Amino acid sequence: MKSFAELTEQEILALAVSSEEEDGRIYADFAEGLRAEHPDTAQVFSDMAAEENEHRRALIDLYSSKFGSHIPLIRRQDVRGFVQRKKLWQVRLQGIEAIRHQARQMEQDAARFYQLAASQTTDASIRKLLGDLATAELQHERTAGEIENKRLPQEAKGKEDENAKRSFILQIVQPGLVGLMDGSVSTLAPVFAAAFATHNSWNAFQVGMAASLGAGISMGFAEALADDGKLSGRGTPYLRGLVCGLMTIAGGVGHTLPYLISNFFTATAIAAAVVVVELLAIAYIQWRFMDTPPVSAAAKVMLGGGLVLATGVLIGSS
Repeated sequence: MKSFAELTEQEILALAVSSEEEDGRIYADFAEGLRAEHPDTAQVFSDMAAEENEHRRALIDLYSSKFGSHIPLIRRQDVRGFVQRKKLWQVRLQGIEAIRHQARQMEQDAARFYQLAASQTTDASIRKLLGDLATAELQHERTAGEIENKRLPQEAKGKEDENAKRSFILQIVQPGLVGLMDGSVSTLAPVFAAAFATHNSWNAFQVGMAASLGAGISMGFAEALADDGKLSGRGTPYLRGLVCGLMTIAGGVGHTLPYLISNFFTATAIAAAVVVVELLAIAYIQWRFMDTPPVSAAAKVMLGGGLVLATGVLIGSS
């Protein structure tokens, strides 16, 4: 891996070509992934990909006039300290606004890189080349903003943001909430029944882990198999099943871990406190994403959790 200071003028221009090509493909991938649900933003990215392609053509023409037809392969990862792009799937999981932010950040990073590189050289031709590249990137950032304003007026953007929020709730929040509720509430009875029946923390821990993992696997498969998401708009069943299963396990493991403490009464007191926190978290999610009144959400969750907890204690003590 070379540092930027070690690159020749030819290598710098080759790096610019490959960077513009990669950014163009990223924009094209964003456009393709958003086209079904967010057509306006998809068109923005299609236009930006076309702009990147024009920049690439101009850079190739300049390279050919100076160095010939062969362009060596130099990529971002070949240069120490060069800005690295996030993985596309990581950005997509964060929602449409994160994708828009990534696009703006890509242009800003590229412009800043070229400006810094230009300031670090005293060679006139290299300095001019880097300065031209920085100017091109800054112009592209402004052009991207103009394209977004033209293609994506506030009304269309607001509609897409609302659709993105709805998709997030259907695909992530709802299955996660179902899993958290099942894991937190349904495992209370077996965990506390085992605890009060044996007064042995390790036995309670084993029962709690078995119940949590079993419930997580069951809920994950149930969520994934219940709906393929095509008609309901709830997204891929694999993602929903994974979210539901993991949240189910998390809900059960939370009040199971305190039983790693050997003292039964201390472990039980901490587990009970964890249960309260879990139930409040469920009530908060219902209020935050489901528009459920906070008092009503807390009362219902606490009542249900309290009944299940009491059932486990009574059965274990009998």
